[in-house]
Amino acid sequence: MKKSFAMAAALAMAFSAVAVNTYAEGETKVYVTISDSNSALVLTQEPINVTDIDGDGKLTVNDALYIAHENNYEGGAAAGYKTSEGQYGLGLDVLWGKENKQSFGYYVNSKMANGLTDEIKDGDYVDALTFPDPSDLDYHYSWFDAREGEGDSDKEVTLQLKALSFDASWAPVENPVEGAKITINGKETDFVTDADGKATVKFTEAGKNVVSAKGGNINIAPPSYVMQVSGEAASTTSTTTTTTTTTTTTTSTTTSTVTSSSSAKTTVKASTTAKATTTSKNNSPKTGDSGAAVALVSLGAAAAAAFALRRRDEK
Repeated sequence: MKKSFAMAAALAMAFSAVAVNTYAEGETKVYVTISDSNSALVLTQEPINVTDIDGDGKLTVNDALYIAHENNYEGGAAAGYKTSEGQYGLGLDVLWGKENKQSFGYYVNSKMANGLTDEIKDGDYVDALTFPDPSDLDYHYSWFDAREGEGDSDKEVTLQLKALSFDASWAPVENPVEGAKITINGKETDFVTDADGKATVKFTEAGKNVVSAKGGNINIAPPSYVMQVSGEAASTTSTTTTTTTTTTTTTSTTTSTVTSSSSAKTTVKASTTAKATTTSKNNSPKTGDSGAAVALVSLGAAAAAAFALRRRDEK
């Protein structure tokens, strides 16, 4: 009997060791993007090494968002991220330091997640957003049809921008976003999406270029696309010259002439080369949400409607 107990204990320890080693050997890295209540990107495809932080035996959206805050939010996850168990399971209470009556949305690979406990895998993109106004559901998750790319300066990329909403039966509907202004690294450009949501974007600056969008025919949360541009940055030449000054002093008997002349010329050349090898993911999502962010909408129209009623009662 004692031998049986000993063998059982040894087997249990062996299986535990295998489980731990699985996490250790197969590192899981995802890319987290978060936008705040001002529709600003506070994290853009930030690489996060995910571990089972909540101890539920799987790697989830919750793990990724928790670690993203722990690594990037001032004060860590304790200051900027909070969840709680509710009627629909684990719910999000605070995102990026904002308590927003659970008016948030979270997505995996541009598809709406069923909940924070959805499993994620290596290479996934996890997006989370905060609704600017918790009482206004007319705010839509948006995405480009690609996530990242690379190339030399002067490269052009055509992107399509879509947003997600619901029809009268709570079925998800994808719509192109027309008239949205493209931004690069937070600055507005002259590129605007057409009726199909498409815009051809030209890159001229070396390094990391974060593309997003604002405005258009629908109220959207900011999408993201990252372009790594290789090549040399434009050189800058500055010249400083000291003006020659001549002073002449004359007396009745003596003439004295003093001349001071100097010049300086400085040439400054800035050169930056940045190139990263990335894999471009061009699969367009098929689901998402426009406001019922926390509800399990994808589980059916009834769940979505129930969540909408709960959101209405909270106003």
